[in-house]
Amino acid sequence: MRTRSFCAASLRAAILVLLPFAGLAAQWQPLASPTDAELRGLSVVSPSVVWASGQRGTVVRTIDGGRTWRRDTIPGAGGLDLRGIAATSPLIAHAISIGDSSRIYRTTDGGRTWSLRWSAIRAGTFLDAIRFWDARHGVAMSDPVAGRFLVLVTADGGDSWTEVATDRIPPALDGEGGFAASGSCLTVSGSSHAWFASGGAKVARVYRTVDRGRTWTVHDTPIRAATSSAGIFSIAFRDALHGVIAGGDYQQPTLRGRNLARTSDGGRTWALVDSAVSPAGYRSAVVYVSGSSARLLVAVGLSGTDISRDRGASWMSVDTVAYNSVAFATSSRGWAVGPAGRIAAWSKRP
Repeated sequence: MRTRSFCAASLRAAILVLLPFAGLAAQWQPLASPTDAELRGLSVVSPSVVWASGQRGTVVRTIDGGRTWRRDTIPGAGGLDLRGIAATSPLIAHAISIGDSSRIYRTTDGGRTWSLRWSAIRAGTFLDAIRFWDARHGVAMSDPVAGRFLVLVTADGGDSWTEVATDRIPPALDGEGGFAASGSCLTVSGSSHAWFASGGAKVARVYRTVDRGRTWTVHDTPIRAATSSAGIFSIAFRDALHGVIAGGDYQQPTLRGRNLARTSDGGRTWALVDSAVSPAGYRSAVVYVSGSSARLLVAVGLSGTDISRDRGASWMSVDTVAYNSVAFATSSRGWAVGPAGRIAAWSKRP
């Protein structure tokens, strides 16, 4: 959202936190980063290939599981904040910038060169997130323009982008918008389902499509709302029916309760996780851990990381290091990025 400002302490210390948990010991392992720019966009292609993006037009990539990272600045984007990135291979990725300078850039050679594929032409545009169903079909969303969210779709691998007709998207509420805190307020599932989440209005809502973005419905949620800094910051689905939303109030990062909810009907209705067992504060990103039979979830935010081993029904705080985004390739290989160029790998240990 245009008015959103996310501040976090520049924590540099390398912190290793052991997590005893259902026979599994794991930890965030801080890695050497090639940048001090705040990172928010994160896209995991495989256990070896990870992309991230952030301030000052920064894109970083590893193809060796995080041992080494290459940093690039997209030409002409040095003054832009790249809040989201979506990679479909070791070579192909799309990065988005925010604000009136909202743009979609594409690389097909691993970040060595980039081309501008879409650029905002209307005031009020503010790209929040981008996702791909497959190598050719993708979706991106912006804060409302003229009273409705702006949704873009591609069917040619991101070469061109088309706006979804505004009459196919429900009207936005007063003050409603997306949060570009982690690039994960939008998610996709299967070949045609997608959801994006909102905040900043009297109620936080989830928008849903089952036809690859052609038409959308909207549904209320019980996540904390009613202020410009509160709402849903992240949404994740493990299939067409089962999903989670995470958020809270970023101006009160340790405020517990009304910050995570679950659905079992595709996002039509949502049930809050009880505050006694919910994440320990505002969370900017939540993800199902690949290869864990959807039992294990991880959520991150400015006040730390929480894990759930029961499909999101209860949560346990495991550290207090600030991260913006999280993603997993397998049950033993996950990644998080955050302030001051922070990059960490989640590693399974005997």
